[in-house]
Amino acid sequence: MDFSLPPRVAEAVGKIRALFESDVLPLEAEMLRKRSFKAMLPELGAAREKVKAAGLWAPHLSAEWGGMGLGLTEHARISEELGRSPLGHYLFGCQAPDAGNMELLSHYGSPEQKAKWLAPLAAGTVRSCFSMTEPDLPGSNPTWLGTTAARDGDDYVINGRKWFTTGADGAAFAIVMAVTSPEAPPHLRASQIIVPTDTPGFELVRNISVMGEPGEDWASHAEIAYDDCRVPVTNLLGAENAGFFLAQERLGPGRIHHAMRWIGIAERAFEMLCTRAAGRAMSPGKQLGDKQIVQAWVAESRAEIDAARLYVMHTAWRIEQEGQQEARDAVSAIKFFTAGVLTRVLDRAVQAHGALGLTDDTILAWFWRHERAAHIYDGADEVHKISLAKRILQRHGLKGAR
Repeated sequence: MDFSLPPRVAEAVGKIRALFESDVLPLEAEMLRKRSFKAMLPELGAAREKVKAAGLWAPHLSAEWGGMGLGLTEHARISEELGRSPLGHYLFGCQAPDAGNMELLSHYGSPEQKAKWLAPLAAGTVRSCFSMTEPDLPGSNPTWLGTTAARDGDDYVINGRKWFTTGADGAAFAIVMAVTSPEAPPHLRASQIIVPTDTPGFELVRNISVMGEPGEDWASHAEIAYDDCRVPVTNLLGAENAGFFLAQERLGPGRIHHAMRWIGIAERAFEMLCTRAAGRAMSPGKQLGDKQIVQAWVAESRAEIDAARLYVMHTAWRIEQEGQQEARDAVSAIKFFTAGVLTRVLDRAVQAHGALGLTDDTILAWFWRHERAAHIYDGADEVHKISLAKRILQRHGLKGAR
């Protein structure tokens, strides 16, 4: 691997850092003061226009759809920069779940679907959501779903319940995973179907309160009921019964994006840890950083962040060179490894700030509340560890690992 930044990525990083200082961090401060996300939409929209004017919009998306056209390794580096603020990816048009939905639509959407759904999504004039996880079934197993989409003439009729559908509040459409062939083998039962959120039978039941915050608009996770929700068969995304395949195609690069975003968060927390250690007086002539335990936190954090970055970038490189299937062991590993680094670094930074670290006077408490989920979404850590271990042991001759 060449570890140097390509010129266009290095130039983009410089521009991103300038926009962070002028626009992103001031808006983040407003968010921490508990301003409503919806109330902030005009200012957020103005900042997005500055991002577009700087040529930094949608780094993951091809130029055909108004993006920067970066490859996976290039976008991974950008994702780290944007991860330094909770608003970074949103303001630069590559936020989850829209980024994954854009990639699905660009690769598997029909011309009509691209014109109707991808074009406005790529332009940032609408948002979307991805509706897979269900209340009564394990979210880490996309082959086991209760939501059904029954064929009725030229329509699908969808029934079921979903939750933790990020950004459903205010979204124009959902991409729904639903069972279309219940008698088929597990990996060939479900399809992905586009459902406009104004379709009769689509009900946003509530925004789920996460650690005391129900959120709103993009910054929310919804419970959704599908009650005889009828959409035309032409809303099928890709082939019928290919839902599991599409989900895996979406999740692989998505885990790279998430992991590099976590590294950006960890870097910001690390900088705050170091600033606090160097500047916090503990006694006359002594700073917090004079404590050996704090010095150990600094050393461990630096080593862990650097190791995680190298691992994730190597995994992104392998996906580009060899394909997702060949890199799947590494994709599983970076998910739980980087999540662990993130929470350890965050915990050290909070601890170094003392009671201040628990308040919303800094960004640390916000990150702690929302990023604990790194160990859960896109497959719980335990699921990734077990599946990775099984594949490794099977290659060493263990039969029937379960």
